[in-house]
Amino acid sequence: MPDNFADILESFDNPYPDRDYVIETVCPEFTSVCPKTGHPDFGTLTITYVPDQQCFELKSLKLYLERFRNHGAFYENVTNSILDDLVELTRPRAMKIHAAYTARGGIRTNVLTQFIAEGFQPPW
Repeated sequence: MPDNFADILESFDNPYPDRDYVIETVCPEFTSVCPKTGHPDFGTLTITYVPDQQCFELKSLKLYLERFRNHGAFYENVTNSILDDLVELTRPRAMKIHAAYTARGGIRTNVLTQFIAEGFQPPW
């Protein structure tokens, strides 16, 4: 991903940093571009995390995800890059991303990736 791809992401202070709770954000209109064919890829991203000190701000997430619309990358790269960027921004106790891409040529692909801070037991 370009070095400045995540520069648009913003965070805010977790209002309950002493409590373990789960935030789930669903992005049903995610799009990117296949680097091999140039065809658009469509999918639903479900981002689930247990915040620590910071939470990601939703408008900035929307603008960040829009940057993938013209960016050629395979599903695996896109999904793991998003996880890396959000983990770097928020330093959560745990985060997972489920990317459910729509069928192309009769084949659906799901990419699941996660981060778990050392010593933390996520509720999933």
